Amino acid sequence: MKLASARHILVDSEAECLDLKARILAGEDFAELAKHHSNCPSAQDGGALGEFGPGMMVAEFDRVVFSAPVNEVQGPVQTQFGYHLLEVTSRSD
Repeated sequence: MKLASARHILVDSEAECLDLKARILAGEDFAELAKHHSNCPSAQDGGALGEFGPGMMVAEFDRVVFSAPVNEVQGPVQTQFGYHLLEVTSRSD
């Protein structure tokens, strides 16, 4: 079974999501930004979601997590919860 580990930052607006992505690409730490800006309880863990398989997250999230390159920040990805920046930290087939 496919498994992936990922971390994310969840915010209310696409603009905030894009701003945070620019800050990460400029060298700011993903985990620190997650702790200070993410609306998800995972913020306390730097956005880490642990390991999960296909279908355990919302469809929009799954599509990115199981297709995007590992260790590259993806997003904004809009879901019913808001706007996410996603980073796949590992994935196995």
